[in-house]
Amino acid sequence: MTLRVGFTGGGNITDTHIRAVQAVPGLVPVALSGRNAERVAALAARYGLEPVPAFDDLLARDLDLVCLGTPSAIHADEIGLAAAGRLHILTEKPLDVSVERCDTAITAAENAGVSLGVFFQDRCTPAFQMLKQALEDGGLGRPLLVDARVKWYRAPEYYGGSRWRGTWALDGGGALMNQAIHTVDLLLWLLGDVRRVCAKAATLLHHIEVEDTVVATLEFESGAIGTLIATTAAYPGYPRCVEITGTEGTVAIEQDRVTRWEVRDQRADGSPALVPAFGAEAAGNASGSTAVVADATPHRRVVEDFVAALQAGRRPACDGREGRRSVAVVTAIYESSRTGAPVELQGVTAG
Repeated sequence: MTLRVGFTGGGNITDTHIRAVQAVPGLVPVALSGRNAERVAALAARYGLEPVPAFDDLLARDLDLVCLGTPSAIHADEIGLAAAGRLHILTEKPLDVSVERCDTAITAAENAGVSLGVFFQDRCTPAFQMLKQALEDGGLGRPLLVDARVKWYRAPEYYGGSRWRGTWALDGGGALMNQAIHTVDLLLWLLGDVRRVCAKAATLLHHIEVEDTVVATLEFESGAIGTLIATTAAYPGYPRCVEITGTEGTVAIEQDRVTRWEVRDQRADGSPALVPAFGAEAAGNASGSTAVVADATPHRRVVEDFVAALQAGRRPACDGREGRRSVAVVTAIYESSRTGAPVELQGVTAG
């Protein structure tokens, strides 16, 4: 399958999208649009793409797929326009910044009969796929407890050098919506729907509109409970950690690597077995003033899955309805922090 691909945005994540697409046979990067003409021109020149001044100009090119790397709160608008042009769409996370805008994007894609996917690369990471299979097979028993920590650091210039980061209007939130939403999606994918949240968000370090720190408790439909900590104020920044405990043992993940797998094996003698640490990915984005992704492999896997889904006529690893789920949980956490009360989510995350 040969697909001609366009891109939006002129920042680091768009650079990653381009490198990911270049690594997939059959995909042809064509053109790039964005609001910062200087950055778009430089990025287009780096990869031999055509720079175009506006999204409408991009859609006028002969394309099959567009990868969106623009600010979060305009994703639904661009998805609607791309879908009207019968283009398939892969968007950077989040799908958009509210459940209502996510629904608008999903409806546009479904009505047009095009595929809509979200860059949640954890779903295509081998270590996490192994863990999901173990959970589905009952290898950890019944999930009981999850502890997720995204204790990252962003220098002041990360926000100060951007017109959209750290704003409600374009970013839709802070450390939770922008950074930790990957972990929210991972927990939903591994453990199922969240039914209730209680949270406190605060701006403790950075001079931004939105939170740089949040602590939340999660109650899952399965009965499991968990905590989620997200911050961009934890100098110097630490790898993301997720620990899941079931009735048969505990698995710990650091960044994108399984570091501990202490689960009772169903052996004849009943003795426990330890599975060696599995998977080695990029160092991640725990610290720094930018969101540079040195290794595009995780994003490449998302692109490969998306193309395979088109060929097979199936849903991609994270389609629009799946991408909506994490936005529903994030917005519920924000509501709980604003009101000081728990927020129920029954049926909200299902799409």
